[in-house]
Amino acid sequence: MARVDAILALEELTDARAGRQRSLWSDAFRRLLKNRLAMAGLVIVVLILIVVILGNYIDSFQRHDPRVQEFDSLQNPSSAHYFGTDQLGRDSWSRVLQGTWVSVRVALGAQTIVLILGLTVGGIAALGGRAIDNVMMRITDIGYAFPDLLFIILLRSALEGQDYPVLGDPVVQLIIAISFVGWVTVARLVRGQMLSLKERDYVLAAKAIGARQTRVVFTHMLPNTLGPVIVALVFGIPLAIFAEAALGYIGLSVPPPMASLGRLVADGNRYIEAQYWLVLIPAAVIALLMLCFTFIGDGLRDALDPRSR
Repeated sequence: MARVDAILALEELTDARAGRQRSLWSDAFRRLLKNRLAMAGLVIVVLILIVVILGNYIDSFQRHDPRVQEFDSLQNPSSAHYFGTDQLGRDSWSRVLQGTWVSVRVALGAQTIVLILGLTVGGIAALGGRAIDNVMMRITDIGYAFPDLLFIILLRSALEGQDYPVLGDPVVQLIIAISFVGWVTVARLVRGQMLSLKERDYVLAAKAIGARQTRVVFTHMLPNTLGPVIVALVFGIPLAIFAEAALGYIGLSVPPPMASLGRLVADGNRYIEAQYWLVLIPAAVIALLMLCFTFIGDGLRDALDPRSR
């Protein structure tokens, strides 16, 4: 009878803690709304995504096919071609929209894989015992040993030319290459958070009354780990955008005639003295995306930091 009473008391404490957890997240959301730079970055990112999605899926908004070559090359920006045309007569507006959509898909897709791998490896390392922890951490050390951009180039080159149904997509290849560099940081973060949470009183109390390991992990440990993980993922988005742009600049991003922001910068670099907008516009889009996501990451870090309340 005493054991049943203890279990019921812990359930009530868990429900109360869940309500307090929701209030913590709502409080973090309210503090995020008060961060002007973060909200400005979020608004700009949403506007860019709306324009890019409309441009890639609605032909009238795109105005021109980014692959079609016209006779008048290197035209100045005008009402017919908002960003002018490139050296082959292709509409730069349409190509910037396509390149931005590639960068956004690569960045978000890579961070999704980073989240899955980081939570899996970090959670297994923290909860699997000392031997498993040593194996997992040595694997992450190997990932840390490689220079990031060099490792991405090697993986992209190895995946290039694959004709499998999924791996044959160049965007998927970029997502895989970039994600295999970023997951190690999230895995270490998850491991450290869970090792710390294992010694907390409420986790020990739940184990003492016979709560299952899965319930302890998903009810008590994982929700308290997500805050720093979300911040790390948001900060990883501009790094993924930069990595994709760097690959495009050296010709290892999506193959032509698909557009990449990095490739647009590289192609326009030869005409920078006369048609500087061919470099300025895609470079400005890259910088704006990275800056906005950095502002959002800073805002999330401050909003989720309990010391800032």
